[in-house]
Amino acid sequence: MALKVELKPHEKIVVGSVIIQKGETRARLLIEGEAAILRERDIIGASEAESPAKRIYFVLQLMYLDQDVIAHKNSFIELIDAFMQAAPSAWPIISKITDHVISGNIYRAIKATRALIEYEEELLNHELRHERLPKDSSNGDEQKAA
Repeated sequence: MALKVELKPHEKIVVGSVIIQKGETRARLLIEGEAAILRERDIIGASEAESPAKRIYFVLQLMYLDQDVIAHKNSFIELIDAFMQAAPSAWPIISKITDHVISGNIYRAIKATRALIEYEEELLNHELRHERLPKDSSNGDEQKAA
């Protein structure tokens, strides 16, 4: 079954190692076959990967577009380890990302990394919402020894 992609004027799409740019008008493409496909809005360039989560996204993007997990595996592991040391509370998101990589679904790992980027921004802006924090099993009412 063909993938239907509609491009806005001047929008770009990457199909495998080829960049396709639309001209002045909208266009609908039907893409058949197996190829890595990313829309321009989903691509982070090397110069834009200025945060740890965006560097993870960038490495996943390379894995996906190159269709070569092995070539980028060490970079991915190093970035994930560093992120977990800095923000262990991100484990639920990191776990989803790594599960997708292990299962070979790099595109889903890329999509899951968007949540990591948002979480990182919240951490950096000190705007954690209560529902994003890990649940604490204690109720905070520790008894003091007399």
